[in-house]
Amino acid sequence: MTNTWQDIKNANLVIVMGGNAAEAHPCGFKWVVEAKIENGAKLVVVDPRFTRTASVADYYAPIRPGTDIAFLLGVIRYLLEKDKIQHEYVRAYSNAGLIVKDGFGFEDGLFSGYDHEKGDYDKSSWDYELDEQGFAKVDDTWQHPRCVMSLLRAHVARYTPEMVSRICGTPQDKYLNICEMIADTSAPDKAMTSLFALGWTQHSVGSQNIRAMAMVQLLLGNIGVAGGGMNALRGHSNIQGLTDVGLLSNLMPGYMTLPADHEVTFDDYMKTRQFKPLRPGQTSYWQNYRKFFVSFQKSMFGDAAKAENNWAYDWLPKLDIPLYDIIKAFEMMNQGEMNGYICQGFNPQQAFPDRGKIRRGLSKLKFLVTMDPLDTETSRFWENFGPQNPADSATIQTEVLQLPTTCFAEEDGSLVNSARWLQWHWKAAEPPGQAKSDIWIMSQLFHRIRELYRKEGGAFPDPILNLTWNYTDPTEPASAELAKDMNGRARVDIKDASGAVVLKAGQLLDTFAQLRDDGTTDSGCWIFTGCYTEKGNQMARRDASDPREQGIAPNWAWAWPANRRILYNRASADLAGNPWNPQKPVIQWDSTKWVGIDVPDYGPTVKPSESVGPFIMNAEGTARLFARDQMVEGPFPEHYEPLESPVSNILHPKVSANPAARVFADDRKAFGSPSEFPYVATTYRLTEHFHFWTKHALINAILQPEEFIEIGEVLAQEKGIAQGSWVRVASKRGHVVCKAYVTKRIKPLSVDGKSTHVIGVPLHWGFTGQARKGYGANTLTPSVGDANSQTPEFKAFLVNVESVNGPEV
Repeated sequence: MTNTWQDIKNANLVIVMGGNAAEAHPCGFKWVVEAKIENGAKLVVVDPRFTRTASVADYYAPIRPGTDIAFLLGVIRYLLEKDKIQHEYVRAYSNAGLIVKDGFGFEDGLFSGYDHEKGDYDKSSWDYELDEQGFAKVDDTWQHPRCVMSLLRAHVARYTPEMVSRICGTPQDKYLNICEMIADTSAPDKAMTSLFALGWTQHSVGSQNIRAMAMVQLLLGNIGVAGGGMNALRGHSNIQGLTDVGLLSNLMPGYMTLPADHEVTFDDYMKTRQFKPLRPGQTSYWQNYRKFFVSFQKSMFGDAAKAENNWAYDWLPKLDIPLYDIIKAFEMMNQGEMNGYICQGFNPQQAFPDRGKIRRGLSKLKFLVTMDPLDTETSRFWENFGPQNPADSATIQTEVLQLPTTCFAEEDGSLVNSARWLQWHWKAAEPPGQAKSDIWIMSQLFHRIRELYRKEGGAFPDPILNLTWNYTDPTEPASAELAKDMNGRARVDIKDASGAVVLKAGQLLDTFAQLRDDGTTDSGCWIFTGCYTEKGNQMARRDASDPREQGIAPNWAWAWPANRRILYNRASADLAGNPWNPQKPVIQWDSTKWVGIDVPDYGPTVKPSESVGPFIMNAEGTARLFARDQMVEGPFPEHYEPLESPVSNILHPKVSANPAARVFADDRKAFGSPSEFPYVATTYRLTEHFHFWTKHALINAILQPEEFIEIGEVLAQEKGIAQGSWVRVASKRGHVVCKAYVTKRIKPLSVDGKSTHVIGVPLHWGFTGQARKGYGANTLTPSVGDANSQTPEFKAFLVNVESVNGPEV
């Protein structure tokens, strides 16, 4: 989230696309209700189903799963055509006026530079014309035919209301009403907030779904302001923290990236990390990358990381491919290229795409280790649970080792919520049986592996032998000690220019601005610096006072970065530092310093004239309407059909689906056709269950005891499916037999003149736990991922449905 949960109450318009906040985030949804009651806000919901969120909306419109980009590019076309953008904001804070290289183009569904054999792009034409100082050439009148604004106008011109309706199935009148409501928030004193979740991310174009709405918000001037922003509603309590501390295979903590194979030296690595702003006076905080990196290496390797060995750069793994994501991992298993798998805190047999492929891959391992508080389907993948989960246990040689762990309530620690708040929690109960904390288990593994390296050597033992481990109890470091390591310290006395000591050796740091690249500081995660200081555990703060009752609460827990609650809040004021909306200012310039209810993006005394752009967390220091090399499939979003679609791409039939999507050859063979599987399916969660955990809890199993699908009344009548009857739902990859819930909430859509039906598939059931046996929505889903994040496409795929007499046994 760029903003906070409470800040939602400041919105004049709340739009929920790609999510269902009332059901999936019921506690947070109270702020939407408050916005409606206290601020007179309107709530717009765009969703394939008429959800509980839609039931309290002021306006609802249906949409076909997988077509959000067409919807949003049509909104952009409307805003530009009606001149409903905040011109001064866009001109000052975005790259709208930057001139793109001659040679950039888009034709027949492909941007310039596409390599058909590799299925990837050469992005060299997706860049700007530079002047002799290396800055981008600019036309702030937006008249140059190759300035970003001109290219954007041309790109979205095809997305007329008629075309959007043909693609999305959204009635034109409803669509235009929503466009008008959105356009009203271009006024400087109004704001729209976008709430989204996995309904946007779990697509082969998921990253571009989000980017398209970010572009809408940028044109409206709704980023960095109270009641605005792009607000991702996280599905797990610590999924934000997962990415913050670098648990993706290509990341290090603080969103630093691992070196690639071709970046042989430290200098090679740094050349592409210390970005230069595109315009004079702009600031990119990534210019401090070296400070973040060196401090991280010092936290990992201590005195062994030094200037003479380039801060132990050679000890880091080097990526030979962009990302070892889950789709790649299970492809490697199925190809016999992976022997062992440690599965910590998740359940791929239920959560990853194409359950049959997951089971086949696990069956080829030599060993599988699961670390989980619960008995999971992954731990039991080798058992035969009937026709929907067949397994020949005798032929599966995988050795499965189950390590029972504590859950969050049985340990001290912190969680990072959607709003980037690090919130400390305290141990509430002792763990049962032989359960051990993840920290204890990982510590044991480390010590035993290091001892083996000490005794037996190895090809390259240095990173393991030199890893720092300075904890009071080395067998199970305390959470508070780990938090201090993340925060960072001064390693020696640090003096200012006059020779005065400003930081004593061992002192916890207050801010990432204190990090240095000479080895005198360390920090395990630079964005967390300030969370645990000499003043104490800032994450444990519980002061709910809120200046002006504006949704900031600066002393409740701690938010990264720098306890800033609204990202890019410099954008809440004009170039002179005056708030766009004087009634709800976030920060403002008082002639000598920045003042307000939030921590400013810049230092408190940086003058407005010295701070051109607020988007300091972007590499080039500017907001992006055009993304020159950040996105895999194009610098502008474009409508591509899901890999399984009931229709061809109206705009460019030759390139129907995302040309850079994450998909392997064998998985393409498992894609179904609309002639065999004519209906669109989409997955989602229920309020009564939390993913795959609560089917182990009796009360939740009573509330939602068994697997079902939602099917519209029209389709049910066509297929002769009665309320509560048994149905068989099948895709090219497998099938499930479950109950049918016939509902008015899903109606057929007219897509390019063709009646198109949507089927809803809740995802919670499996073959362990208290609930009745089920086999999971991922039985049906394809193994294909977003081109940028590799997130699986769970929200749009093809199925067939038919009545059956009863469950399979």
